[in-house]
Amino acid sequence: MTSWTDEYSEKGYAFPFRLFNGHQAKKYRAALEKIETEHDEGLVKLAIGHSNSLIPFVDEITRLDAVLNPVKEILGPDLLVWNSSFFIKEPQTTDFVSWHQDLTYWGLTDSHEVTAWIALSPATEQSGCMKFVPGSHMGNIVEHRDTFADNNLLSRGQELAVEVNEQDAVNVVLQPGEMSLHHGRLFHSSHYNQTDDRRIGLAIRYITPDMQQTINEKTDATLVAGTDKFDHFNLKKAPNGLLNTDDIRAVEHNIAIKEKFLMAGVEK
Repeated sequence: MTSWTDEYSEKGYAFPFRLFNGHQAKKYRAALEKIETEHDEGLVKLAIGHSNSLIPFVDEITRLDAVLNPVKEILGPDLLVWNSSFFIKEPQTTDFVSWHQDLTYWGLTDSHEVTAWIALSPATEQSGCMKFVPGSHMGNIVEHRDTFADNNLLSRGQELAVEVNEQDAVNVVLQPGEMSLHHGRLFHSSHYNQTDDRRIGLAIRYITPDMQQTINEKTDATLVAGTDKFDHFNLKKAPNGLLNTDDIRAVEHNIAIKEKFLMAGVEK
């Protein structure tokens, strides 16, 4: 019988993994939506885009054994969180994520990366679940083009400059509290949310400590398993509290460094 790790190696993804029950998923969702209602738009946007650095319950999720154990089976015992962010599609909207590869603009020297995508609300075909192209991680990073489309949830509206046959794609249907894992070179996308509920997912980007940025500056990362013998990143601890001032200042500094590769070639 083929193991899920063999399938991951062949296809570039694996799902679903049950992390916690629906009741716990609702608690996490309620905590997120409380932040959205109690803070101004700019601060909420910062928290959503850099969630493990600013929101304690997200840091908690990144360290759950149910999340880490399968990631360790792919990457090994030593794990850093390079970033985590929420992807939220409001009900009956045209927000989408174009076909892309995660590692395209991250300025990392290798591909020892796994993205864990965790559903806090139902991710279905109707709500705009992710779609994966099996085996597309086997090649290199392909050319992307920037669109900066208003309803594209990606930072540059980046999309593959090659055609993708939608019939080759697999729908990644997840219930609240379930997770998928995918490789940083895998072709993936997601479509509109046609339901009356929000589609909320948390993406956590795990890397191994031997990775490093392609620029001569360290970015921040959080050691969540094992040890770091390389010192390629500025290791950050858990958040000091919800939207802590010192944490916000550190995130803003980290953003300024990351923009050198995340927005390379883009005019201000």
